[in-house]
Amino acid sequence: MPPAKHRIDNLPSDIGAHAHQASAQNAGDIGALIGKLDAARASSAPKRRPSGTTSATELRVGILLWPQFPLLSLAGLCDGLRHAADVGDQSRQIRCSWTILGVPGQSVQASCGVPVPVQDSLSSESDYDYIAVIGGLLPAIPTVHPRYTAFLRDAAALGKPLIGICTGTFALAHAGLMAGRRACVHPYHVEDWKAAFPTLDHATDCHYVFDGDRISCAGGISIVELTAELVRLHCGPDRAAKVIHQMTVNPAARSTHVARRHALGYGTADHDKLRQAIVLMEKNIGTPLEIAVIARLVDSSSRQLERVFLAETRTTPSEYYRNARLKYARWMLTSTDLAVITIAYECGFSDASHFIRHFQQLYGMPPGRMRKALQAGAVEA
Repeated sequence: MPPAKHRIDNLPSDIGAHAHQASAQNAGDIGALIGKLDAARASSAPKRRPSGTTSATELRVGILLWPQFPLLSLAGLCDGLRHAADVGDQSRQIRCSWTILGVPGQSVQASCGVPVPVQDSLSSESDYDYIAVIGGLLPAIPTVHPRYTAFLRDAAALGKPLIGICTGTFALAHAGLMAGRRACVHPYHVEDWKAAFPTLDHATDCHYVFDGDRISCAGGISIVELTAELVRLHCGPDRAAKVIHQMTVNPAARSTHVARRHALGYGTADHDKLRQAIVLMEKNIGTPLEIAVIARLVDSSSRQLERVFLAETRTTPSEYYRNARLKYARWMLTSTDLAVITIAYECGFSDASHFIRHFQQLYGMPPGRMRKALQAGAVEA
């Protein structure tokens, strides 16, 4: 498992062609890119299938629904896995699978009134990679069938990673399964968390938190961010990029395709592979794809791509990518009131010190001073 951290990446965006191309060509480029994402195989992606199993499925998630759960959280999780699991827009559970667990014959009603039937019984013998708990309205948390809590405790005892989604983290905490762990809590429920679990650590300035074999997610469209990260870990960055493209999620106005294009400027490269590589970089500002993955997606090698970048931009692909992320960070300094550390994570840097060092190297001053200078009009925005 990755260490506890704030949102790791900001993948959301649609992988499109440059705006100055004809719309018909755009559609063709998008289709071609999605085809390449489907065809790509990230050999470095870790596989978590238990030893002894012959299943080709790389990521299996068992889902527990609490009464009055938010339907969006379930849909985001299942649809993210669905897009990663198969080629094109098919929905076969090949590389990923998902199952609603619970008491056979029962259905669980979402907060919007839609009932969702249980698909499989609770069993400690299952080989799910994760057990995901989607919590419901807080008053309904204690009303769940006792077998759910017993199942979670058994799974935890076996070392099975548990995911709390929305108030699902409350459900895990009520079961005594969040002791010593940091939880990602939606700002709307912070006071509820403090009142119910005053000794448990929590974070609100992130979309999800990994802490050992506990993962927590704020809910809403943050679940797409988390699903993409799980897909990246198990199935590779090509699958994660496809999830985000297919779901076309923009977690906040500042992170939209339009905002990023405004911040980064439109690419003008005529070289086809260079243009496609830049498109992938710009659409994955917060989730820096490995250069080898980008090269593979544009039908090139790392060395060939480097030669093209040096000839056309006088920088290596890595330098171009990092500078694009820093350029977007500079725009965010003046267009948002986000803290520097948050901007660092939004732009794909793992820690603030790493971000500040590179920012100062490029712009000659640290980001905090740059923000003040931009606000004062001392430097050109």
